[in-house]
Amino acid sequence: MTAIAPITLSGKYVTLEPLRMDHHDALVNAASDGELWNLWYTTVPRPEAMEAEIQCRLAAQDAGTELSFTTRKNDPLTGEPGEIIGLTSYYAIDLAVPRLAIGSTWNAASAQGSGTNPDSKRLLLGHAFDVLGCEAVEFHTHWMNTQSREAIARLGAKQDGVLRAHRRLADGSLRDTVVFSILAAEWPQVRNGLDFRLAKQRLPRQP
Repeated sequence: MTAIAPITLSGKYVTLEPLRMDHHDALVNAASDGELWNLWYTTVPRPEAMEAEIQCRLAAQDAGTELSFTTRKNDPLTGEPGEIIGLTSYYAIDLAVPRLAIGSTWNAASAQGSGTNPDSKRLLLGHAFDVLGCEAVEFHTHWMNTQSREAIARLGAKQDGVLRAHRRLADGSLRDTVVFSILAAEWPQVRNGLDFRLAKQRLPRQP
């Protein structure tokens, strides 16, 4: 696999487009929907830190270690990409295997449970396995983030283990990181499950 290039991925509920600086204000609004930065077991930037967050991610993209996407919720009637609801990334990219991780994901509180997250994961996994030729895709989350752990397991990923005292968080606490993965051989079954799940998801009612 060669270096991962920015690309726009379009699904049923979301469109993932390469992160840009001019997404700043909309990302601040999305993070403010539920004040996501107050969830201590996640890492969502506060409004005043969003510019630095975007700059850091774009620098990592230039270095070839990360590729971040802005998540737009599609209009339920036209299917066209609409408001920005969050962020997600490829990271821990290892071109030699090849393998990568999907994470640093957050969505506005009002978008949660609307099919946007599984659709986003379907797009990212499909691109990783079917286009980039990855042998494995990882997911990492905080041990205390049970919502995230359950969501990853519902994708069909298998838990590999727990890295104890793995990372120092901004508040000084140590994070136990739960590691999940999906192998290339498992992807067809996971893909079928995601497609079935998305087909059953109901579009939100219009006011």
